[in-house]
Amino acid sequence: MIDLHYWSTPNGHKITMFLEETGLEYRVFPVQIGKGDQFKPEFLQIAPNNRIPAIVDHAPRGGGEPISIFESGAILLYLAEKTGKFLPVDLYGRYDVIQWTFWQMGGLGPMAGQNHHFRNYAVEKLPYAIDRYVNETNRLYGVLNKRLADREFIAGDYSIADMASYPWVVPYKNQGQEIDDFPHLKRWLETIAARPATVRAYAKAKEVNPNFGQPAIRTEEERKLLFGQTAAVVR
Repeated sequence: MIDLHYWSTPNGHKITMFLEETGLEYRVFPVQIGKGDQFKPEFLQIAPNNRIPAIVDHAPRGGGEPISIFESGAILLYLAEKTGKFLPVDLYGRYDVIQWTFWQMGGLGPMAGQNHHFRNYAVEKLPYAIDRYVNETNRLYGVLNKRLADREFIAGDYSIADMASYPWVVPYKNQGQEIDDFPHLKRWLETIAARPATVRAYAKAKEVNPNFGQPAIRTEEERKLLFGQTAAVVR
């Protein structure tokens, strides 16, 4: 059994997509980030960066004590190795998937996340910051569109690289992007959206968070919880 500490964010969707693809038995523990659940001591024990998602695997491969993992990229790698799925075993295929997974973790996710913040959440709209992150998101979309010009998925076969990137492209409208400008990316997006496991994963998001998909309206208290953190929250 895998305990998934989850909320309905792009990084959360990555893990439910994988779990639904493989049929691993799991149970969801909602972490309501707008209410501060991510700062509870019991959550910080398994996710010291106070961010979702995190997992606890009670049946690790080879036996032994339960293992906890935080950071969505690390979780995807762990689950791929546990199941032997969505990560090739040959050297070239394996590192093709890994490098594109890291590309998402270090590029697409952080840049799109800052894009969301300055376009949609920041009270003060700063043109320089908005332009900076909208343009960088656009560049990264271009990189991925080019990559997909001659292959169905990012590394050929469907893999954790696709699961990592897909949830960050779904909200392209909120990122100021025109998906029709990226035809290969659009085809890839539609292909993954139609996968039954993807449908189930996003249905799980709605089940856990009934407000999922609705416009985010942040209270001042929520703003402080989500955007006003200092080292004090992890002491």
